[in-house]
Amino acid sequence: MPISVFASIKLERQREEELERFNAAISRWPEVVDCYLMTGQRDYLLRIVVRDLHAYDRFLKEKLTRLDGVASIESSFALSQIKRSNQLPI
Repeated sequence: MPISVFASIKLERQREEELERFNAAISRWPEVVDCYLMTGQRDYLLRIVVRDLHAYDRFLKEKLTRLDGVASIESSFALSQIKRSNQLPI
C-alpha cells in the first residue's frame, strides 16, 4: 500500500529564478502529486506518494536534497485518510 508524505520546504531565498527552478524540478517528478506555494514559515508544501519508507528515503536523498536553494525539509507521514473529496463546495 502506498504512503503519502507531506514535505514542507523552505528555500534559501524567494527570488523568482529560485522559485522557477524549484517549480520546474518538482513538475518533472511523478512522486510529487500536489505542490503548493505557501505563506508562513515554509515556502512549499508537497504531497509525495511512494511505495514505502525506503522509496521515500531514496526520493529524499536522490532528488529533493540535491536541489539547489533548498534550505530545509520537514516531512510528515499520513497515518490514515479521514476524508477525500474531489467535489468543490461552490
